[in-house]
Amino acid sequence: MERMVGTVVRGIRTPIFREGDNISDMVVDSILKASEVEGFSINDRDIIAITESIVARTQGNYATIDAISKDVYSKFGDDAIGVIFPILSRNRFAICLRGIAKKAKKIVLMLQYPSDEVGNHLVNIDLLDEKGVNPWTDVLTENEFRNYFGYIKHTFTGVDYIDYYKSIIEEYDTECEIIFSNNPKTILNYTTSVLVCDIHSRARTKRILKANGGVKIYGLDDILTSSIDGSGYNETYGLLGSNKATEESIKLFPRDCQLVVDSIQARLKEKTGKTVEVMVYGDGAFKDPVGKIWELADPVVSPAYTKGLEGTPNEIKLKYLADNNFAHLKGEELKKAISEHIKNKESNLVGAMEAQGTTPRRLTDLIGSLCDLTSGSGDKGTPVVYIQGYFDNYTK
Repeated sequence: MERMVGTVVRGIRTPIFREGDNISDMVVDSILKASEVEGFSINDRDIIAITESIVARTQGNYATIDAISKDVYSKFGDDAIGVIFPILSRNRFAICLRGIAKKAKKIVLMLQYPSDEVGNHLVNIDLLDEKGVNPWTDVLTENEFRNYFGYIKHTFTGVDYIDYYKSIIEEYDTECEIIFSNNPKTILNYTTSVLVCDIHSRARTKRILKANGGVKIYGLDDILTSSIDGSGYNETYGLLGSNKATEESIKLFPRDCQLVVDSIQARLKEKTGKTVEVMVYGDGAFKDPVGKIWELADPVVSPAYTKGLEGTPNEIKLKYLADNNFAHLKGEELKKAISEHIKNKESNLVGAMEAQGTTPRRLTDLIGSLCDLTSGSGDKGTPVVYIQGYFDNYTK
């Protein structure tokens, strides 16, 4: 009988992962058990995706606010620190801010507006128009911001992040001044010692600051790049990609992920004879239409993946073929014509009209988004996702 199903995505339930666990064995065992219980086979080019969280947990890649504080102080000493462009997040940044503030004498906190880098809004952009405020040129003090816009709570969290971040800083008797600007150079009017907290635009921000008189310029990716008194670390991303673990600690983005994906691929090959692809994923890369939040608060969607996940899709738009090339056909003739066209498609369809609308993003970004939506971030208990048929097309 003709196959009637394309891509199938399964969230795989696993044991709770702890520091020191053998993640490769646990993931492979969970996949094989799920295969047996649910009655699906393991095939070549299936995909196993595992959340970055369980990799970091098994590594014990955690750090306390004391470790953060010690590293920040080693770089800035008693200087007033400009903390600029942080995202508005209790989970992602608040605990990091505790570590930054703990030993600091003064922090000048510079927030982007109307929203942060990933779309968390401080104020609705329509209200800026109403008040005649230009976010690209106008620099606002805290009082000026309040006079214009009042006290606004986040759409989803119900938190006033201005007050929340200020309270964290002042909890340590650290002086706090808050300003609002989208121009990195603004902070240099207050201090030349700056901690850059944006994620995807951090290289540009650092470059601008260094070119315009910044003296001590570091980013979150420069903090905890090595262990502090036995803490976890990430040599590439530092504090970027970290999550709240407790009120006093964070879980860092995992390191050495390539070893993990290669090991899982090899172990499953030993047990089944099949070559599956494996990747570690964090945040997906998609935007919420209500809150306007771009999900990607991690520095990358996937920090490691096996070779078969390199590249982008090379796909033809079926409806384009049906409406243009083969508009005169229908039924079995149409099916055969489209199938034959797909079998003989060019190896690189970039720019081809028949590929328009397929948006060839990187495979790992597409698959990571699929997995993030499948596993969620709550209590589903499926930190491993198993995907079948992703590389199939209409002819298979």
